[in-house]
Amino acid sequence: MPRVTKALTAKAKHKKVLKTTKGHYGARSRLFRTAKQSNIKALQYAFRDRKNKKRTFRSLWISRISAALKPSELSYSRFISLMREANIRLNRKSLSNIAFSDPETFKKIVEKVKV
Repeated sequence: MPRVTKALTAKAKHKKVLKTTKGHYGARSRLFRTAKQSNIKALQYAFRDRKNKKRTFRSLWISRISAALKPSELSYSRFISLMREANIRLNRKSLSNIAFSDPETFKKIVEKVKV
């Protein structure tokens, strides 16, 4: 039975990790041990920030809607409550897009809600 070394599999494993850390700073992209740690941490950040991204975007949409409501002297919370009462089902993302790209249509929505 011939002697089998782990050289080939180890090399492949190292290459895989080093490929994922390409672009990291200094030794983090060159040395296997630090690259492995860097890769683990990067994956943790990616998982966490996929959740935070949703939070950040919702906050952006709310601030855009709030800014678009300033001329009509209506608060954001009051506007959302009036929208529920008027049974207008538009989510914050689409409201934000309308307020940002088509202010005239947004004004019409506000007028419909106020009545």
